[in-house]
Amino acid sequence: MKNDYLDYGRESRRRSAGKKTAIAAVIVLLVAAAAGLTVFFVSSYYYEVIEEQDESAYATPIPISVAETMKENSSLEQTGVYGLWYSEEEPGGEDETDSIYHPEEHLWMGDFKDERKRVTAKGIYISASYMTAKFDKAVELVESTELNTMVIDVKTEDGYITFKMDGSETAKEIGALTNSIPDIRKTIKKLKEKDIYVVARIVSMMDPKLAKYHPELAVTKKDGTLFKDNAGKAWLNPFKEGVWDYLIEISKECVNVGFDEINFDYIRFSTGKGMNDVDFSADAGERTRIDAITDGLRRICEVIKPMGAFVSCDVYGAIVTSTVDAKIVGQSFYRMSQYVDYICPMVYPSHYADGYYNLDHPDMHPYELVNHALMDANKVLYMIDSDGNKADVRPWLQDFTASWIRHHLDYGAKEVRDQIDAVYDSGYSSWLLWNAGIEYTRGALLGS
Repeated sequence: MKNDYLDYGRESRRRSAGKKTAIAAVIVLLVAAAAGLTVFFVSSYYYEVIEEQDESAYATPIPISVAETMKENSSLEQTGVYGLWYSEEEPGGEDETDSIYHPEEHLWMGDFKDERKRVTAKGIYISASYMTAKFDKAVELVESTELNTMVIDVKTEDGYITFKMDGSETAKEIGALTNSIPDIRKTIKKLKEKDIYVVARIVSMMDPKLAKYHPELAVTKKDGTLFKDNAGKAWLNPFKEGVWDYLIEISKECVNVGFDEINFDYIRFSTGKGMNDVDFSADAGERTRIDAITDGLRRICEVIKPMGAFVSCDVYGAIVTSTVDAKIVGQSFYRMSQYVDYICPMVYPSHYADGYYNLDHPDMHPYELVNHALMDANKVLYMIDSDGNKADVRPWLQDFTASWIRHHLDYGAKEVRDQIDAVYDSGYSSWLLWNAGIEYTRGALLGS
């Protein structure tokens, strides 16, 4: 998920950025004229998303100016559980939301006695190869700065698992087990001896490995062929119970070897081209995409929390505000937060299109973007009943330079620190840094 962007078409956009920009501009002007709007800012990804979806399922929405939306939805009473910004004309307005979602009549996991010790996590992502080849370097960075957490790859984007698992028969059957981390128990033991909080990162729905051996669990097109995203990778079908059984199987093994927390990435529906050729109706019934993801997370939490580990999930930052995006990817910030312990919006400034939050080029305003996004997250959490579960917000922050976008900054110590300060100023205390190359900006971090 960390390598996707809000336009949902980053692969094609990188290859033909000029063409895409021109097309997006033309579409924006045409829609504005048709709707009679004079001034508005619309994310460039918005039109690409609608274009790639089945328009019969997502009625053509009327675009709303970011500036106008911020003005009109400034009060908590105007928020919606599928996204803070919506209009009566677009799917996901209050009436539709209310007709789909009904809060539970009893307190969920009301008998669960929570004896887990929470940690204010300040962490970094670490790949399995880096963990084995540069273990001492990774530990030194954490020990010498304010960091105290490592998020380590367990299940990758290719569907492989980075250590040997005794209890996952499915992983054994499909040949997903590797020895990338030779002695996982020993590795975790060393980290915990240094008071490092250890998180297992599980790529959830992107899984070419399981899809190959169990196509009945994968997303398929209407003609029965396997769906593959823009990168040629197959995805699992969140409406299939067997998919969640597999994730639970892996998660239990992670808890058994000592991980403090299980983090689910790519826990969503694919947004790749070709999704309009997919028909989920036979598996979905009356359930929505948001139902599928939320219900699956709930099942995981019911198993993993009593085992003593925490559960977290990564989500697109845009789902906090965008009804359309929430429904397409199946992620509801409001509903997911009622089950997981930590919800981790990826609020990388480079993920947001020009004009978002009334910022000309969001990547050039790291503090403002993160502050806006997290304040909106706070509005969503405000709506959750205090008697039930309410996730802590722990955002992923950008520690990389998005050189592929036209208007960007070279992210260094100031830009990374600005985002961290924005987290604190928004009322939150935990955060995670993402850099796919595992090259983090030491200068942005306070000394230990």
